[in-house]
Amino acid sequence: MQFIKSFDFEYGRCDRLSERVERVIANNPGPFTFTGTGTYIVGGSHEGAAVAVIDPGPLDEVHLDALLRAIGSRAVSHILVTHTHADHSPLSERLSKATGAAIYAAPLPHNAGGGQLDAEDDDRFSPDVLVSDGDRIEGHGWTLEVVATPGHASNHICFALLEENGLFSGDHIMGWSTTIVAPPDGNMSQYMASLDKVIARDFHVIWPTHGAPITDVAPFLAGYKAHRLERERQILERLSAGDRTIAEMVPVLYAAVSPSLWPAASLSVLSHLQKLVNDGTVSVAGQSGLEGVWTLVQPVNAGR
Repeated sequence: MQFIKSFDFEYGRCDRLSERVERVIANNPGPFTFTGTGTYIVGGSHEGAAVAVIDPGPLDEVHLDALLRAIGSRAVSHILVTHTHADHSPLSERLSKATGAAIYAAPLPHNAGGGQLDAEDDDRFSPDVLVSDGDRIEGHGWTLEVVATPGHASNHICFALLEENGLFSGDHIMGWSTTIVAPPDGNMSQYMASLDKVIARDFHVIWPTHGAPITDVAPFLAGYKAHRLERERQILERLSAGDRTIAEMVPVLYAAVSPSLWPAASLSVLSHLQKLVNDGTVSVAGQSGLEGVWTLVQPVNAGR
């Protein structure tokens, strides 16, 4: 895959990406956030315009100040959150208090506090308005449709900007990397179904919360899906070769990756194995977790 690793930005700077879309990036870079959380402002640029803010980001007063400067004299009508991880949702409450806007999000995950790899904000996050697939949120000159995309998190949602046929994809799709799908809250079967759902929409542009916009959407998403299916094929090959545990597979599958990232890789392999169990291709002895013992039910050439 051709990931987008380089783009022009400065922390705290407000960049206009389209007629209705601006972005301010928080200074929270890391192995799972890339250059940091990109918070989007959707709406008109004129004084007094009502705008929506998507994924306010981490609890960072410097980022809050940058957002308020970018918003300026405009009113914030909605604060939208794609999911409740600590790099997306915590600042929403502070932004709500500063602007008076209500917070919109999907219901909290079923596995709140369940050991998700990404730090969560579930214990503190409390949206004012719960939304679901197909709901529409509107302002003057813009319409956002909620697109439910469970997989990375069970309560993950995206927002489609209908006037520009674009998608704010949160962590569901990122231009710089594949997305982590980490059980118990992450679910690979749901993730692949959500990916197909987005592919079917034929968006012109995708704005991830981390990294640069994706403008060559169709081939990028085809590559995104192919990468997942290739990883699935590799796991089936490891099982065919005699591996039975995730601890045996990861050093081979991720030989080119720093061992410091193997814990995350182990959870990704687990999510694939759980999907393969659901597909009837693999069976597991004991609990379906990191210590599980996995066995092929069908020959490798019967899998994907």
